[in-house]
Amino acid sequence: MRKNIVAGNWKMNTTLQEGLELAKGLNEALKGKAINCDVIIGTPFTHLASVAAAIDTDKIGVAAENCADKEKGAYTGEVSAAMVASTGAKYVILGHSERRAYYHETPEILKTKVQLALANGLTPIFCIGEVLEEREAGKHFEVVDAQIKESLFDLSAEDFGKIVLAYEPVWAIGTGKTASAEQAEEIHAHIRATLAAKYGNTVADDCTILYGGSANAGNAKELFSKPNVDGGLIGGASLAVDKFMPIIEAF
Repeated sequence: MRKNIVAGNWKMNTTLQEGLELAKGLNEALKGKAINCDVIIGTPFTHLASVAAAIDTDKIGVAAENCADKEKGAYTGEVSAAMVASTGAKYVILGHSERRAYYHETPEILKTKVQLALANGLTPIFCIGEVLEEREAGKHFEVVDAQIKESLFDLSAEDFGKIVLAYEPVWAIGTGKTASAEQAEEIHAHIRATLAAKYGNTVADDCTILYGGSANAGNAKELFSKPNVDGGLIGGASLAVDKFMPIIEAF
């Protein structure tokens, strides 16, 4: 079922103490408030269990920022989907643009990660999006279609219905360029049409598609008012309660 979601994605250098203070502060800020979206915080592996224990998980979901593409075995340093689930986390962010760029995660690797996440009861927040060169070449629709089809289209309609998508215009993150609400709506609508062609209108209409391109307190309301934008995957603005709360309250 389609939901409104605002998900934070913390930076690697957020210490456990900082993370706990942030999580507790957000937990306190949400007390007694009627909000119109689900709230999720994505934390480093080392913080997952501590953060999950420190908050009301009925109010705030917890996400890992990655998981291994192996179920179990001698893979020193890797964190399996089962290990993530054991911490109390309910979500896992997969296919983030930084993972694709810096760690060369292929569609096949991501396909395996999605399947392992689902098998362990986790909801994947699956990231897609084009870089500047692809956008300027007019290949953005082609790129996101390929990312979806190559990693997700082996799933049954039932399993695909458990996926949350997050569109990241990589070209608009840290480049000084800005993606408009109209550009976000255009590609979100295209993504939904791609899903409809594979799975039918019901699955497509029910799919939650988040926007991950530097949403903030100033533009969240306009972005979230678009019919195909169901919320945001928030980076820097999720690292301070006073910046994150206005985005949550934009619905």
